[in-house]
Amino acid sequence: MPRFRLRTSGLCLLSALLLSACAGGMIPPSAGGPATTRPRTPAIEVARQPVPSTPRPSLPVTAPTDATIDVTTAAGVGVTRGPDIGSLIPSGERSRLALTAFRISCPTLMRRTDQSGLTRGADWNNACAAASSWPEASASEFFSRYFEAVQVGDGKAFVTGYYEPEIKGARTRQPGYDVPIYRRPTDLIDVDLGQFSDSLKGRSIRGKVQGAKFIPYDERSQIVAGSLDGRGLELAWAADPIEFFFLQVQGSGRLNLPDGSVMRIGYDGQNGRDYTGIGKLMKDRGLIQAGSMQDIMQYLRAHPVEGAAIMNENRSFVFFRELTGAGPIGALGVPVTAEGTVAADPKFIPLGAPVLLSLDRSEPNGIWIAQDTGGAIKGANRFDSFWGAGERARSIAGGMSGRGSALILLPIGSAARLSRP
Repeated sequence: MPRFRLRTSGLCLLSALLLSACAGGMIPPSAGGPATTRPRTPAIEVARQPVPSTPRPSLPVTAPTDATIDVTTAAGVGVTRGPDIGSLIPSGERSRLALTAFRISCPTLMRRTDQSGLTRGADWNNACAAASSWPEASASEFFSRYFEAVQVGDGKAFVTGYYEPEIKGARTRQPGYDVPIYRRPTDLIDVDLGQFSDSLKGRSIRGKVQGAKFIPYDERSQIVAGSLDGRGLELAWAADPIEFFFLQVQGSGRLNLPDGSVMRIGYDGQNGRDYTGIGKLMKDRGLIQAGSMQDIMQYLRAHPVEGAAIMNENRSFVFFRELTGAGPIGALGVPVTAEGTVAADPKFIPLGAPVLLSLDRSEPNGIWIAQDTGGAIKGANRFDSFWGAGERARSIAGGMSGRGSALILLPIGSAARLSRP
């Protein structure tokens, strides 16, 4: 989702989702009077109220003055040696979860190429060897002993949240379940443009072959209208098109099946169309006030025709596969850890590296591991925190919007290669 969630189109949740209850409720009959009915008031999920905290200031830096510097990498925006982290890492569950996530990352971490240029595979050997048997009760000591801090760029962090949605679904089409969840089509093709021109290295496009031409793949409105019907691509069926729309935004989720079992689905590609955040679009048009997820869903449900058209303005469409092993799987290729994983931009943050957050709300403060990426997660200090599944995760992720500072933890000795003292 890319990070398991839509980390190709990824959108971060900025407030709680609306839970819609459409069933009527029976009022007990009064003495001598007939029974009457009235609709229940829709239940609204309220985002968990943030616990305020005072963030640690970021380190002062001098902005690069060379106009030729490539500011799309960690080296370009500058790396500053951070303070001693011994007293900065809190003990407790956050550090324990981070240690668990770091262990899972190690096999991939030691052999992958670091896009940020901050580390080499061998840099992680000592820390990974120690992590394999380190007692979880002293997880904070592990990070203090094997890592040193750097600040990338100005260190000013912005952190949102994501989670693994749970929606109603079925493996086969049946009454009440008629929204198709598609597998990746076989005619969806990725093209590496760098194979055609050195000037296009690192760029790619996605589409399909039609006759002798390579054209864009079907956009959301075409797919929703049935352009993929009859091809046997239906992986499962969702009950609610709005809930499924936001599951696509997250890029992974759980289907609660009619028999009480659960089917987990994960990201398996996207149609190559640009992602459009409908919240900003709706706010700009005056359709909603705050632009929160709650406002968005409330409007979509109250205006189904207009809402369907608005969802189609996001031309991106996500395809899924069933997940049967550990998961969800993040961009690092390993399962993400609830309250231990953050998504980050790999051009600035080594995937697998610990990240120390100090924000203006206390819930995310502490150590996380960068195991994921996201289409909306761009820049040196932009992070998206993963909170797991269930109502608690949904409420926290929905309201997560924290600002403060971030330090990146690198294996001791690796920071000496970096240019800025």
